[in-house]
Amino acid sequence: MLGRLKLTAMRDRLDGLLDEAARRELTLAETLALLCQAEVAHREERRIQMGLGIAKFPFVRTLESFDFAAQPSLDPRQVRDLAACRWVANGDTLLAQGPPGTGKTHLAVALGREAIRQGYSVLFTPAMALITALMKGHSEGRLEERLARYAKPKLLIIDELGYLPLEPQAAHLLFALVSRRYERGSSMLVTSNRSVGEWGLVLNDQVVATAILDRLLHHSHVLTIRGDSYRLREKRRSGLLKRTTDADPEPGTT
Repeated sequence: MLGRLKLTAMRDRLDGLLDEAARRELTLAETLALLCQAEVAHREERRIQMGLGIAKFPFVRTLESFDFAAQPSLDPRQVRDLAACRWVANGDTLLAQGPPGTGKTHLAVALGREAIRQGYSVLFTPAMALITALMKGHSEGRLEERLARYAKPKLLIIDELGYLPLEPQAAHLLFALVSRRYERGSSMLVTSNRSVGEWGLVLNDQVVATAILDRLLHHSHVLTIRGDSYRLREKRRSGLLKRTTDADPEPGTT
């Protein structure tokens, strides 16, 4: 009967749970609660794993593994407050900006994982992959389909915006996506190595950049990291790189 009701956690753990209830001398109501707790925990874990698969994170990163001591410009209390995901519930934007290699993508993935645990749908995409998909959709007459895909999740994470300048048409397509998500009250998390004042250069269109920022910054939070790249720091410690002025950023280090 448990199988027919799709209570698979109860079914699979029934003997062990009943033995535990007997050892603890639980009442009938307490035993039923124990069985239900096992089923709820199983379904919650399955929901989280499914959400993580849909999100397409490039790797596993958590807030617990972030080295706040190495980035003193960050306030750990602000990050932990963001992990409560009230900003996602409110449809706010989070901008994480700073030099390459300072942990922006780590924080983006970690906060995205927290959002999934809180019950929100999440999609992670590198900025250039997003732009390529929108451009391809436009050329194939399937732009609406692509916009719908990226507009659907409650939280969209766009990683590494600003590493390469965009074509003017690409900037307009990005504006279309940002506008749609803004109208729906959906959240975005954007990481960038450029300050918002430089977005006109990134998008190759100051007017479009202003329109995008107007929507993103209406209800927003900003994380600014001013520390060194983790990778460059390790090279300096090993003596492979002398600390003069900032070395040329390594491509793709975030």
